[in-house]
Amino acid sequence: MNWITIERPGYFGKKRDELISSWNQKYGEGNWRLAYQWGELVLPRNLGIQIYEDGYYEFLKNNPQTLEWLISTASDVYDTAPTNILAGFDYEHQETPNSHVHDVSIRRAVARLGKWFHGDHLVWVRMKDSEGYVLSPGIVPFHLPQKIVAGEIKDYGGKGIWWNPGTIEDFYQRNKVLQVKEDCKILNSLAIP
Repeated sequence: MNWITIERPGYFGKKRDELISSWNQKYGEGNWRLAYQWGELVLPRNLGIQIYEDGYYEFLKNNPQTLEWLISTASDVYDTAPTNILAGFDYEHQETPNSHVHDVSIRRAVARLGKWFHGDHLVWVRMKDSEGYVLSPGIVPFHLPQKIVAGEIKDYGGKGIWWNPGTIEDFYQRNKVLQVKEDCKILNSLAIP
């Protein structure tokens, strides 16, 4: 199966479900996918998310004080809502209008490091006023910043670029691509180089 990249969709915000619905309507369910640019390769989404997770793994491995603070403080972590903990290690479990993958990535990275949470409360790991802001994907440096694609991306979420350059979130948004199956009839006029 050949896939053709048609855009770099960037930030979705709370429009994730709306975008998925529009792409299903426009291209047909199963005729499009989100993937990740990785040098000359385009990787399926699950491999792109694994690289994203590796960013957290490398950060926590190289910052043992932060790791120790996290596991001794938090009983678990969440991004968009406390219900995020129901996702556990499953990136596909998305129960809120905007995606939450960094909470899953943090859980998986902590487990990969042979550790687990033994704190006494949930820690929110996103906003500037949250206790866990130090683990926001918008400030945690990406372990391979030279692999982040430069240039403009779309902003479906309407917030503008809220993350710092060279971070895990920068990789997640800038390397994300929308692809359509090569034999999709609408495709020919949409492809980008």
